[in-house]
Parts: sequence; structure tokens; C-alpha cells
Amino acid sequence: MLNIWGVMLFIRLSWVFGQAGWGLGIVVIALSCVVTTVTGLSMSAICTNGVVRGGGAYYLISRSLGPEFGGSIGLIFAFANAVAVAMYVVGFAETVVDLLKENNAIMIDELNDIRIIGCISVVLLLGISVAGMEWEAKIGLLIILLVAIVNVFVGTGIPASTDKKSKGFFNYDAKIFMENLPPDFRDGETFFSVFAIFFPAATGILAGANISGDLKDPQDALPKGTLLAILITGVTYLGVALSATVVRDATGNINDTIATGMDMFCNGSNTAACEQGWNFSSCDVSSCKFGSMNNFQVMTMVSGFGPLITAGTFSATLSSALASLVSAPKVFQALCKDNIYTALKFFAKGHGKNNEPIRGYVLTFIIAVAFIIIADLNVIAPIISNFFLASYALINFSCFHASYAKSPGWRPAYRYYNMWLSLFGAVLCCGVMFVINWWAALLTYAIEIFLYVYVTVKKPNVNWGSSTQAVTFVSAVNNALSLTGVEDHVKNFRPQCMVLTGAPKNRPALLDLAHCFTKNYGLCLTCEVFVGPRTETLTDVNAGMEKNQMWLNKKKRKAFYAAVACDSFRQGTENLMQASGLGRLKPNILMMGFKKDWRTADTAGVQSYVGVLHDAFDFEYGTVVLRMNQGLDISHIIKAQATYLPPSRSLFLCLYLCLCVCVSGLTLLLPYILTTRKKFKDCKMRIFIAGQPGRVEQDRHEMKSLLEKFRIKYADIHVIDDITQNPNSNSWKMFEDMIEPFRLHEGSKSTTLAEALRKDNPWKISDAELDTFEEKTNLQVRLNELLQENSRAANLIIVSMPIARLGSVSDHLYMAWLDILTKNLPPTMLIRGNHKSVLTFYS
Repeated sequence: MLNIWGVMLFIRLSWVFGQAGWGLGIVVIALSCVVTTVTGLSMSAICTNGVVRGGGAYYLISRSLGPEFGGSIGLIFAFANAVAVAMYVVGFAETVVDLLKENNAIMIDELNDIRIIGCISVVLLLGISVAGMEWEAKIGLLIILLVAIVNVFVGTGIPASTDKKSKGFFNYDAKIFMENLPPDFRDGETFFSVFAIFFPAATGILAGANISGDLKDPQDALPKGTLLAILITGVTYLGVALSATVVRDATGNINDTIATGMDMFCNGSNTAACEQGWNFSSCDVSSCKFGSMNNFQVMTMVSGFGPLITAGTFSATLSSALASLVSAPKVFQALCKDNIYTALKFFAKGHGKNNEPIRGYVLTFIIAVAFIIIADLNVIAPIISNFFLASYALINFSCFHASYAKSPGWRPAYRYYNMWLSLFGAVLCCGVMFVINWWAALLTYAIEIFLYVYVTVKKPNVNWGSSTQAVTFVSAVNNALSLTGVEDHVKNFRPQCMVLTGAPKNRPALLDLAHCFTKNYGLCLTCEVFVGPRTETLTDVNAGMEKNQMWLNKKKRKAFYAAVACDSFRQGTENLMQASGLGRLKPNILMMGFKKDWRTADTAGVQSYVGVLHDAFDFEYGTVVLRMNQGLDISHIIKAQATYLPPSRSLFLCLYLCLCVCVSGLTLLLPYILTTRKKFKDCKMRIFIAGQPGRVEQDRHEMKSLLEKFRIKYADIHVIDDITQNPNSNSWKMFEDMIEPFRLHEGSKSTTLAEALRKDNPWKISDAELDTFEEKTNLQVRLNELLQENSRAANLIIVSMPIARLGSVSDHLYMAWLDILTKNLPPTMLIRGNHKSVLTFYS
């Protein structure tokens, strides 16, 4: 109550009711109470959902909606409290200057005297705050304030003296009441401008939240204290608004009386005073100094003992100023401690055993002095109304948002709230802001949006379990479920990659290529298989989850990390391919690096690698294999350097020329997607296709027509009509040397010995197998020759991956095909689709 009762109680309430009349004056107070009551209900729910520490509205909003909303409103709320200090001090200074004026003791002039007294007052208040004496001061001020309020009610019952009548006070009178019932807005004032000036009188409802750490039982005390304070202060404001005892205009001249019997001629705006025997008609043609519209010290005149009202005004203004002077630095300190704005870390430091924010006090003092210089209460009050309404809007929205998210962690002890009422409160606050002053509201929200975007971009390293996270989760689940009810369509096909990177930092080139395909538009899973007994590998799996995901986030790779523990690499990959994904959010492409050590690896390792490719085909995955001459795994370099490689060393990107051979759907789509990325905007795509002798131009025209239908841009189309000719002897010799260690050579052996060799070495390449697949083998060797001839300068080569039927082609022969096809070439990507359409020329 001490924080809600403030400067408006004694020196502006009569003016509010003079402008708005009793009818709209009640609406002003009622609307203020509706806003604060709904906000109080929302605040009670949030406060009783856990321990509330220092920071007031900032703490409530930031812990509920997250650092983005909290950081934006935190600065505004701290600033509003600092400006509130100025408002209350200016109110105090106005009262002092009125006393000086009555005693002809003005120092310079009224305006500058307000500035001087205000600055001196705020210095004294700062000393009290820093000394930690605010509670002792508040208790004394509260006693004086209560006595002053009682004194007002006592004064209304004491018969008015002639002097008081000349100033417009006539005790309770029905005619004065009726005359003051309708509004009489003057000097450009409107209902909402009057409301804007009064509304700060209803603020202060967060005082309980600010001291929740000091309460014995905050979950019980906060709702009761806040809502009772709103009720009691609202009734007090209505009771003290004594427009029924004071007319709007009075001259203050005791000689302006009307002779007995002349009251029958009373008419116009001062009828009630006229019927009381006073002629204030001169106020219709010239401004008067007295009456509820003109004299801000009406309460002093009405009271039983005027000096008590002056003391009460001092108490109301100084107590509220003291509260704001204490809360503003503490809110600001709480904000700075969270390090949301790194540039403001300086103000986070506290001093003494109570961690007092001395630096925050100094900053608040500077802001308060800057606004005290304005020296006009009617100018300062609307600014504060705007900021407080913005804070209250977000508190209400926080309660609604937390309720809407239905997070299991939302369990407020206070049950008498409603999410839709909170939403109504948020909308009401926003609406009132715009009606009061639309450009100020737009400016406030522009500042909030700017700060919100700033915090969002900076991404502070905090996690408070906000309702924003909960709603994001619910939205993600609902969206994933809604996708399951829609059949896949070729137009909506997008790469969703499962990338066998191991630890993501170990194969950055593979990860970067996958990220170029998916970016922000598709699913990317970086996967690691821990091979070994589960009891030994499970610790590594669990330990790597958060660490690797954080690494991906730090490197701004929009990807998820997944890991499994299995007895074999193939089994682990099979588990990942079967279980990964959620509904339609499921990988459709398997990406892996080329096994460059296949010639020295054990047989089981080669079989496992090739088996993974077969499994991918079985599970209808598209398959991408990337080969780079320097290899993909840089874990040994990382270990040696004990640091991560800079991005420029880990990437093979900066693509200027792309070669595409043996075109299929996925082999065309993936390079096209690369050309849409910023890094590849200068990419030129050359298309190479196999053709028949004598119909080169016809094949080129058909391919050109197809690409145009698919709307895929290209630089050139090359038709190779001699692709079926035999490779040269050197190339063939290279291939023979490659497979020599893995051949059976059973053709030169006896039948019995040949059978024994096949039985003992079933994985080796037989002469019969080579004969059967001679044409396909020649094709791979020949393709390498053509690639060497045409694409040595390419930054990336994309070629259709040869396919081998399971059980018909041995694993080592298949690896030899992949090796000879991509040997001594720039970075090469082998692609094989899953026999499903990924391109269409239909709209």
C-alpha cells in the first residue's frame, strides 16, 4: 500500500475528478484497478510457481518467457522505476513550492525552485538508500500517511470557514455532487490523458514480488498482500476523491459573495457555489487559482489540520520515491548479473554484506535528476504509465503463455487465476497504451522489439526453463503429428540426411556438405557408432551427447547429434537407419565417407562398410559417399594440435565448377540445391551424359529439354559417345594391381584346388566374377579416364554411384569399382537414389 499510495493521492486526485467528473473519475480508478487486479492475479500465479528472487517484473518475465522478453522488459522496467523517482520527487517539490509561495519565500521562480528542491531531495533519498535505512524511513512515513488520510475524512465533516468557502469548499452537498458528475475536460485534456496522469497512482503492485525472498511464506503472502493492497488503495482513492465537497472553480476572494435572495438568478457553470451564496462567475472569463481544477493543494484546504496533509504528501511522495530509488538499481543489478547485456556487466557488482548495487544507485540518480529538470508532473506521469503498462502486459502474457504451454513444471500454488483472463489483461494493457499515446506506445514497442532481437541474436548462455521453450516443444510435436496425416509429394521432397561423421568435429568436410543440403530447411543427423560391449561404451555415448550437440550449435550447424552403442559398426548403423526420425521428419539420405583404407583393412571391416551401403538400399535410403584425396577424418590432427581446425582448413567448399556424370534424379537435385546456397552462388554446372555414336546432338537436345522442364540451370551439356570403349592399358594395369591381393586365380588351378580356395576364401574375387562383370568393370575404369581428362580443375565432381546386387558382386570388387572410379580426382561425391522420384516438371 505504501508503494501504491503516492504523489497522486494528495496533489492530483482532485484535479483528476475535476477534469473527468465523478462519473468518469470512477471509471478512471476502476480501469486502473482492473488492470492492476488482473496483473496481480497473473503475478500471484507466477510468484507461487517457485521462489522469486530479486528483480521484480524482470525476474518474473525472464524466468517465464525467457531472456529475450525478460531482457527487453528488464531495461524498460528499471528505467521506468528510475523515472518514477523523478515523478514522486517532483510531486514533493511542488508541495514545498506551494508552501513557499504562500509565505512569499520563492527562491528564484516556481519552475526552478521545483528543480532545486527536487535535486536536493533525491540526494537525501540516495543517502538513505545507500545507508540501508529505507525500511526504518518507510515505517515512519507510513504512520504519517495513514494519519493524513484520516485527517482528510475528518476535515470534510468540519463546517467550512469563510476562507475555505471562497476557495470552493462547501462540505458535502448534493448539488455540488451533481454539478461535478459530468466531465469538464479543459486545456486539451481527454479521458485517456487524465487516465495516463493518474495511472502511476495504481502502480507499485510489484513491491511484494521484489521482497519475496524476505517473506516467511511468499506463496501465501504475495497473493493476499497484493490483492488486498489493490482493494484497500482503490477504495481509499475513491473515498479521498472529494469532488462532492469542492467546486471546480473558485476565486479565493472572500468578498465574492451574493446578497441574500439573489441566488435565484444563479445559472451557468457555478450554479452550486452561487446557491451557497458565492459568485465565482469571473472564473468563466479568466482563470482562477482555486477549486479542484486549479489548485493542486485542495486536500490541504479540505483537511482538519492542513500541515498534516502537507506531511502526508511528503510521506506519500518520499516513500514512493524511496521505493522506486531502491527497486530500480536492484532490478537493473539482477538484469546485469544474468549477463544478458554484456556491456552492462559493470553494474552487476554489489558492495557490502547486502550486495548493495551502488553503481546502479548512481545511474538511477542521474536518470532521476535528468527528469526532475522537466519539473512538470503532468509530463512525467504519462511516460511512466506507458512503461508500466508494457511491463504489466508482459506479466499477464507470461501467465497466459505458461498456462497455454501446459508444461508439467507449471504448478502455481495460487489457483484463482485464468489463462484467458491473463490474455485479456495483456491485450487491455496494450490497448490502453495506444489509446493514451499511440506514438509513445509504438516507440516503447519498437525499443522492446529492438532489444528482443538483440538478445535473440546474441543468444545469452542461460537456460531458465521458460514457457517459450515449452510452447516450442508443443508446437514441434503438433507440427510433426500434422505431417503424418499428409502423404509425401515429390514437389515437397527435400534432403534429410543421416551423416556418419562419428564425432562431428572429426569429419567437418562431410558435415559441411550435408549442412549445405539441409541448412535450415531439412533434417540433418550427425551419427556416431560406438563399437564394443555396451557396459564399456555406454558411458562414452552419454558423455558425448551434450558435448557434441553444443559443438554443433557453436559452429552454427543446424544439425542433431545421435549415437548408439553396438557390437559392430554395421549393426549400429542399421539401428540408426531404422529408428531415427519422427514421423515425416525422417532421414532419406545416408551420407558417409569413402573407406580409403579398404585395401589394408581386415575383411570384416570391408564387409561391414559395403553391408551398410546394401542396408541403405534395403531401407530405401538415397546414398551419398564423399571422397577427398587428403581424407575426411582429421581426428589425428585435432589430437596433435589439441584444438579445432579453423573453418577454412576443414572445408573443401568454394565450388566454381561442378561435373555431373550418368545423370539420375538425386544426382541432379543435390548439385542444384548446392547452387542455391550463398557459398555456391557462382557455381557452374557441367552435365556429362553417356550417348550413342551418331546421335550426339539428339541426345544433347533431349537432355536439354529435360533439364528445362525440371527448371535446372546448367552451363553446358557434354555427350560422351565413346564411353563403352576399353580403357587404356595403364589404367587397366592400375585396376589389376589394385585387386591383385584379393583375387583367387582359381582358373589356373585344378578343380579340386579351386573349390578348396573358394571355400576357404569366399570373400575373394574369382575369375568367373571378373568375367561376368567385365563390362561394368571396364566402365568404371573408363569413367575415371574421362573424369581425369575433363574435370581435373573441377572443385567438386558428382557421379552416379555404381550399384552391386547383394551376393552377386564381392565386397572387395565393389570397393575396387568405387576406388578406381574416384582415384586421383578432386573431391568426388558418389550418389545413388532410392528408386523414388525426387524431381517433377508438373506444377
